[in-house]
Amino acid sequence: MTNDFYDELAPLYHLIYPDWNESIRVQGEKLSQLIETAWPCTEARRRVLDVSCGIGTQALGLAALGHAVTASDLSPDEIERAKREAGQRGLDIAFSVCDMREAHTHHGGGFDIVMSCDNSMPHLQTDADLLTALRQMSACLRPGGGCVVSVRDYAKEERGSNIVKHYGARLDEGRRHVLFQVWDFDDGGSGDHYDLGFFFVTEDLATQAVSTRVMRSRYYAISTARLCELMQEAGLKDVRRIDRAFFQPVLVGTRP
Repeated sequence: MTNDFYDELAPLYHLIYPDWNESIRVQGEKLSQLIETAWPCTEARRRVLDVSCGIGTQALGLAALGHAVTASDLSPDEIERAKREAGQRGLDIAFSVCDMREAHTHHGGGFDIVMSCDNSMPHLQTDADLLTALRQMSACLRPGGGCVVSVRDYAKEERGSNIVKHYGARLDEGRRHVLFQVWDFDDGGSGDHYDLGFFFVTEDLATQAVSTRVMRSRYYAISTARLCELMQEAGLKDVRRIDRAFFQPVLVGTRP
C-alpha cells in the first residue's frame, strides 16, 4: 500500500507545499543547522544518507549546501522524479530504490548522518519493523555519527473517524488543485493506527473540467516517547527530542 501510495503521489508531491523550491531551501538549511548543533565538527561537508527521500525535498536541500548526499526510497517513481529534480539543479546525489529496513544491507556503513524525515517512519506498522529499520540505520553510521528522525507529534493529534486535514489550494500549470486528507483511526477512532485518504481535486482553469484522485495509505500513530525508546533499543545513545528546530519534532541519537 505504501509503495503504491507514493508511486501515485510522485508527480503531484510538490503540491503539498505552497512553494516546494522554498521548502527545499528552508528544510535543507534547518537540517544542516540542526546537524551542526547536535554533532559539531570542523568538517562542514557531511556524508549524509536519507533512507526515505521521497522526491528529494530534504536531500536536494542538503546537497545544495555542499553535503555529500546518498538517498533512497521504497517508491521507484519517486526515485525517478528525485533523479530528474537533482539533474535539473546540477546536484550530484546517489539515488536508489531501497526499503529502510534494509538500509545497511543496501548502502553499507561509514555515514556521518542517517536520516528519515517528514513522518516517513510511521508507515512501518509495528514496533518490530521500526526497530529493524532503526538498527539498519544505526549500522549505516560511523562511530559518533548521528541519526535524525522527524515525525508528527501524534500526542497532539485528534483521534477518531472522518478527520479532515486541509492543505489548501495550489495553482500549477493552468490547473487549480485542492488538497485534503481524511483520517480514520482503528477501534472506533481510539486505536494507534489509521487509514489515510489523500484527495486531489483538480480543475482545469481553461475548460473548468474537474477531476478527483485519491491515494490511500496507512500509518502507525506512534508517540515520540516510544520512538525514542526504540532508538535506544537499536543501540543509539543520547537519544532526545528537539522542538522548534524543524517543522516537525526531531528525534536524534548517536552511534557509540
